[in-house]
Amino acid sequence: MDSYQGVPRQLTAEELSVLAGIVGEEHLVVRREDLDAYSRDGTEGLQGWPAAVARPASTAEVASLLAFCNGRRIPVTAQGGRTSLSGGAIPVLGGVALSLGRLDRILEIDEENGVAVVEAGVITQTLQEAVEARGLYYPPDPGSRGSCTIGGNIAENAGGPHSAKYGVTGRWVLGVEAVFAGGAVVATGGKTRKDVAGYDLNGLLVGSEGTLAVVTKAWLRLVPRPAAYGTLVAPFLTLQAAAHAVVEITRRGLVPAALEFVDRPAVEVSSARKGVGVPYPEAEARLLVEFDGGGEAEVERDVQAAGEIALDCGAIDVVLATDEPKRRLLWEVRRGIGDAVRDLGSSVELDLAVPRTELVALVEGVRAVANAAGLRVVVFGHAADGNLHVHLFHEGKPKADPARFQATVGAVYAEAIRLGGTVTGEHGVGLTSRDYLPLLRSPAYLGILRAIKSALDPNGILNPGKLLLS
Repeated sequence: MDSYQGVPRQLTAEELSVLAGIVGEEHLVVRREDLDAYSRDGTEGLQGWPAAVARPASTAEVASLLAFCNGRRIPVTAQGGRTSLSGGAIPVLGGVALSLGRLDRILEIDEENGVAVVEAGVITQTLQEAVEARGLYYPPDPGSRGSCTIGGNIAENAGGPHSAKYGVTGRWVLGVEAVFAGGAVVATGGKTRKDVAGYDLNGLLVGSEGTLAVVTKAWLRLVPRPAAYGTLVAPFLTLQAAAHAVVEITRRGLVPAALEFVDRPAVEVSSARKGVGVPYPEAEARLLVEFDGGGEAEVERDVQAAGEIALDCGAIDVVLATDEPKRRLLWEVRRGIGDAVRDLGSSVELDLAVPRTELVALVEGVRAVANAAGLRVVVFGHAADGNLHVHLFHEGKPKADPARFQATVGAVYAEAIRLGGTVTGEHGVGLTSRDYLPLLRSPAYLGILRAIKSALDPNGILNPGKLLLS
C-alpha cells in the first residue's frame, strides 16, 4: 500500500517566489523540519514529502495558486486536518501541500432556513458546538470530529456512528464552492433545499477525494437538536445472535441514531487500554444502540423496544446508560478501539462494508484470513450500515513483515467483495484501497472515472496518485 508511481516534483526558486507572492511569504512553508507534519496523515506507515506547503486565506488565493500550478504541472494535494485513514492527504508526488486551515470561519448560521455556511477549514466539532448552541444539529460525526475539517469530510464523504439514522456527509451538503484545476471557481448549490437544474455536480464533488477540485466553502443542512438520548449495550455469546439482533431492530421499524457492533477482541484491547472493566467478558460480540428524539418518552419507548428485541435474540443482558456520564463511558470504550490497537504494534485498518446479512460471514472470513497469516484482528463498526472496521495487527516488536500485511489485506478485500461488499464504506479509496478498486469495479466503470478526471483535471495536478491507478 505504500507504493506509488512518479518522481516527487520539486519547486524552483522562481516557483516558490510566485507561490509566496500569492499566499504571503509567512504562509509558504519550505523548511524541511516544518514540512514533516504535512508529509503524513492518520494512515499508519505512509508518508510523502511536499516541496512546500501553501496556507491560503481565501478562495481567491486558492484560485490563483491552482491556476499557476496547473500551468506548471505542479501537483497540489489539498489538506484539512490530515486525519485521513486512506492516505488521502499525503502529497505522494511532492509539489504543493495546500493546507486550508486558515479558511476556518463559520460565515453564517441561518436558523430560519436551517443552513450553516462555512469555510473548508472549520473543525467539524467546532461547527457542531456552534449550531447546538442555537438549538440546531449537524449530525455527521467522524471519529476524528475534534480535529477533522468540513472540507476533508466533504472530500471523503465521511461517515461515523450516527450514519445509521442520519447518513454520511453528502446527505447534509446543499452546495459547495469549489476551485477547479485551472482556477475556475464554481458554486454547486446554496440554501435552496431542492435544486435539479443541471447535472448533480455537487454529488460528483462530494467524495471525490480532492482529485477533481478543491472545496473552499460549503452550505450545510441543519436540523433541530435532539432533546433526548438513550443508549444501551447488549452482549451476546455468539456473533450470529448479535447479527440477528441487528437485522431485527431495523426490520421492526426502529430507527436507531447509532447501531454499533464490537467483537470480543476489540472490547478486550480497548477496555485494557482505558483500565475499565467490562461486564460479561465471555461475550463474543456487543451491540451499542443509541436513540435520539424530541422527548424523553419517545426515546425511552424506543430504547425499551430495542432492549426487548436484543433479549429475544439471545442477549445475555441489556445495560442501559441512565445518565450522561455512563453514556459517555460506553462511547469512550467504543471510540478508543483504534488507538488501543495502534498502541500494541504495527497495524493496518481496513474500512469494509457488506450487506447487513453478511456481517457474520465477514467477521469469520476476516478472522480466518488473519489467523492464516499469523496476525491478530479486531472487528468493530457501524452494524446498521454493514460497515465494519477491520484492524489487522502484529503485537509487539519486531514489526511484522510489510509483505505479510500486504498479502493479507488483499485477501480480506477479496472476501468482502465475495460477500457482495465494497473496499471502503466511509474512509475513501485514497492510497490504501486504490490498487484493489479494479477488483470491485468493472473496466467500463473505471474508464468513466478516468474520463471525468481527465475532463476536469487534464494535467492531473489534483491529488495525483489517489483513487485511480494511472
